[in-house]
Amino acid sequence: MATPGHLEIRNVSKTYALPGRPLVNVLSHVGFDVDPGAFVTIVGPSGCGKSTLLRLIIGLDDDYRGDILLNGRRIVGTALSRGIVFQDHRLLPWLTLQQNIGLSLENSGWSAKEKASAIRDHIGLVGLSGFEKAYPHELSGGMAQRAAIARGLANRPEILLLDEPLGALDALTRVHLQAEIQRIWEAEGVTMILVTHDVEEAVFLSNRVVVMSANPGRIVEDVAVDLPFPRDRAHVDFIALKRRILAAMGEDERRPASPRAA
Repeated sequence: MATPGHLEIRNVSKTYALPGRPLVNVLSHVGFDVDPGAFVTIVGPSGCGKSTLLRLIIGLDDDYRGDILLNGRRIVGTALSRGIVFQDHRLLPWLTLQQNIGLSLENSGWSAKEKASAIRDHIGLVGLSGFEKAYPHELSGGMAQRAAIARGLANRPEILLLDEPLGALDALTRVHLQAEIQRIWEAEGVTMILVTHDVEEAVFLSNRVVVMSANPGRIVEDVAVDLPFPRDRAHVDFIALKRRILAAMGEDERRPASPRAA
């Protein structure tokens, strides 16, 4: 069981310098807290800085203004306390499932027995027992993403970051894995932050949904999702929250489609 982390994002701004162009303001005064064990989703249009913010949290970029704190300490560089799962599973094709998961434990300092136990436990957690010796090409897309989640959790991080982890999957597999992620989150107790374009996915999984807008990237609404699990996508309260978030993004699904030009 992971020890859940407390994340504090304090007045974070980020700019990029592009050749021959003025500075691009990607994030502007972004701030919110993520309580230990919470599931928070960040949504917003392309270019609003969602994935940039994840890069700062994971520690891949420290050139920003403001503070990002994990359990009261400023994040500096990457560390085993923060795991990440990307849209592409990024499994190494020449390694088996258990070897791919074992890569995340290379710098853990654990004994061989502890590593083997963690690999076994997390393969079981994501429902892939029996596929330990399988290579990535022998796994379906959904299975490969579950393997990536197992790899992200195997060293028991305090926080797991999910960067559009289901974006490349077909609709049916995506819905199934949303339920799996919700189950895994409850089983592990880890703090999770998800970035997605899918508002329904955000409402299905999260305690809170942070809505961002672009140019520059900033928070426009922070929505509490106080619905019991398992969640019913057809329930009136679920639909109302989805509409509220879409409206905050400027994409209210109730707007009629524009008429086609004659």
